Amino acid sequence: MTRKTKTRSAGALEKAGELKRTIDAVLRLGKAAGADETEVQLDETIDALTRFANNAIHQNVAERGVTISIRTVLDGRTARSTTNRLDEDSLRSAVESSLQLAHSQPKNPKLLPMPEKQRYRTVNRFTPATAALTAEARARAVKLACDLAIRNGQVAAGIFSSGQSQHLIGNSRGLFAAYRQTEAEFSITMQHESAASWAKANSGNVSKIDPQSLAARASRKAKLAKDPVELSPGKYTVILEPAAALDLVGFLFYDFAATALDDQRSCLNKRMGKQLFGKNISIVDDVFHPMQMGAPFDGEGMPRQHVSLVEKGVPRNLVYSRASAKKAGRRPTGHGFGLPNEYGEAPMNLVFGGGESTLDEMVASTERGLLVTRVWYIREVEPYEKIMTGMTRDGLFLVENGKTTSAVRNFRFNESLIELLQNVQEMGPALRTTAEEAFEMVVPAMKVNGFYFTEPTKF
Repeated sequence: MTRKTKTRSAGALEKAGELKRTIDAVLRLGKAAGADETEVQLDETIDALTRFANNAIHQNVAERGVTISIRTVLDGRTARSTTNRLDEDSLRSAVESSLQLAHSQPKNPKLLPMPEKQRYRTVNRFTPATAALTAEARARAVKLACDLAIRNGQVAAGIFSSGQSQHLIGNSRGLFAAYRQTEAEFSITMQHESAASWAKANSGNVSKIDPQSLAARASRKAKLAKDPVELSPGKYTVILEPAAALDLVGFLFYDFAATALDDQRSCLNKRMGKQLFGKNISIVDDVFHPMQMGAPFDGEGMPRQHVSLVEKGVPRNLVYSRASAKKAGRRPTGHGFGLPNEYGEAPMNLVFGGGESTLDEMVASTERGLLVTRVWYIREVEPYEKIMTGMTRDGLFLVENGKTTSAVRNFRFNESLIELLQNVQEMGPALRTTAEEAFEMVVPAMKVNGFYFTEPTKF
């Protein structure tokens, strides 16, 4: 088995037909080597990144890589081997490595046969403009952001990245699926004397990202974050901007996995079908949502299904891999990870229901509270009540009588996500949101009562 490496070349993705021929070649090699079943996953990525700091670009890189992951089954045993070499000798070696690893595994009496051919709903998340985005175009956007920082006496740092990828899966029972997408991301931190703020956006379509608007937001909030006052710990009404809401509620995703409940590792154990969150909370997993990204099939090639997880605050459904579905007597929902794995499945395309309140309206309706730009360094303290600890950063502001009146020194918090979602008073429209602690989801800004801050931080 060889190490995964990347080259510094870029360009267009290979045609899916060419890559399918590679998959077919591996399947022939698996059969010739004596595998009972063979599965091949092939990933091709082209990524480009422009990085800037101190108001200047200091790095531009472009990388292209292809990875082939081969799973074989031999007498009830299974294992996986990975290579980034496409010549026949390397593919044969990877097949043989997978079989050797499988031979050393104990038999798994619960191992299911690989799935047969499936049907998939079509999604189109490949934007030619994103795939064609040049280093020069990224540099022009970064220069405008840095020029703004210089005019305002600030220092800008961040990244502007773009890329394209495709994921294919095929097996010896006739299954084949292919998916490709583009993706762009802009992130900026503005430093104003000792204060700073931050903004970030991610999309499959670069035209939906406005670097100048993000830079202006970070610049404005960095200036407002100067000279923070220190407040006493306690419970506050908070207005969580979408990034702050994401990095908190995002930690719930694995709790909706059937394997997690079966292992008694979910906060939903003994709570399914009961009123757990506020009646204004609804959550679905929907890979087909227009603001979502990702393949319409899971790690075994099963079609992803739309799953209603929480309805009016009541957890109603879980997601299932093929194995957990068989154990529970349910149908798989297309949320399994590639085998072998110890996690089973998870919803990867969470969409929270939102409301109609703007951030300004939430501020205007707040007698006294805190406006939170984002949170970081989040860790789980108690899994069943889903108590998380972490800190605010990049802009915490006091709200008094419907107006932001001053910056506030950052706080550490201890907060139950269950209680948080019981105490949501208002919500904004749900948006595709990216932050730093959780993967991208569709979430709204939230106004929450009784959020518990334990102590001010030193910054």
